[in-house]
Amino acid sequence: MTVRLHWFLPTGGDGRTLVDRHAYGSNHAGHVPGVRPPDIEYLVQIAKAAEQLGFEAVLTPTGTWCEDAWLTTVALAQHTERLKFLVAFRPGLISPTLAAQMASTYQRLTRGRLLLNVVTGGDSTEQRRFGDRLDHDQRYARTDEFLSVVRGVWRGQPYDFDGAHYQVEGGLTALPPDPLPQLFFGGSSPAAGPVAARHADVYLTWGEPPAQVKEKIDWIRSLAEREGREVRFGVRLHTISRDSSAEAWATANRLLDDLDPDTISAAQNALGRSESVGQQRMLALHGGSRAELEIHPNLWAGVGLVRGGAGTALVGSHAEVADLIEEYHSLGVEHFVLSGYPHLEEAYWFGEGVIPELAARGLVDKGARTGAPILVAGGR
Repeated sequence: MTVRLHWFLPTGGDGRTLVDRHAYGSNHAGHVPGVRPPDIEYLVQIAKAAEQLGFEAVLTPTGTWCEDAWLTTVALAQHTERLKFLVAFRPGLISPTLAAQMASTYQRLTRGRLLLNVVTGGDSTEQRRFGDRLDHDQRYARTDEFLSVVRGVWRGQPYDFDGAHYQVEGGLTALPPDPLPQLFFGGSSPAAGPVAARHADVYLTWGEPPAQVKEKIDWIRSLAEREGREVRFGVRLHTISRDSSAEAWATANRLLDDLDPDTISAAQNALGRSESVGQQRMLALHGGSRAELEIHPNLWAGVGLVRGGAGTALVGSHAEVADLIEEYHSLGVEHFVLSGYPHLEEAYWFGEGVIPELAARGLVDKGARTGAPILVAGGR
């Protein structure tokens, strides 16, 4: 099992800071220093860089704070050749039959470059913006039915389903997608685990310390075995990789310089209201304190002081970052979905520094690298 590397598309805005990333939605966006709006020209730069550096896919988020993932990525597909798009979407906001049809069409338009990231939603406030009033566990029950319908419709024959949330008669898409898009799925709650076991191709977790990631892997693997299935595993992390460890930690500390106590307190209060068990686990890693943010060698929880979702980063020299990736890989993690601030520059730091290091260790399939040549690790 080799390491499969993915990058991130900041469709909610980007920049050299952990704060004010969504300022592009304000009338004052042009006056906010260090913030880059997610216009098509900038996103094309990131997508092309990811493809050239050898990343397999890019994850695009979903929510009211970012651009629509389906429309953005199908536009970017016209500017790339091999790069896949890990499109995040929320079950329940559209018909599962329509979602199956959209995925099928997407595969044909892009010649098989679609992956799907299922985001059930852990924030009722965000869900209500879409008109969804189900509670946390009900949303996972609906996701279970939604994915059953999607997979049923993809069989190419009329499909019937009678559930609590969906009743479908003769559902189908004229031409099933080829290949079937892989389903990435995350969730740390008791309601999420069985859904992942029944439907996920890849269970995706946020970057907790390796011991906690192993607990999740063991949990999902045991649930999947009861379903007669095998699930692969991935981890979502930020990264700050440099030619030396000192330079990487200096960069991390510069990101902290923007985070005054009031900014951290406001973010922690907002994030603390989330229903997401995974989000609460992220918050527990640092407790809102700037002290002792290195929670495992070269694993830094500083991002989570002000950012929801993935709150940890791989920080260190290229070799040290590769060491931690190798440690996760030894636990069974195959997919690494990475990002950094800013996303364009950090893609190059990782691609030119860490990927050659991983290749030298035999963790990256050299035959799969169709972009930049393998370089000697340690230099730029």
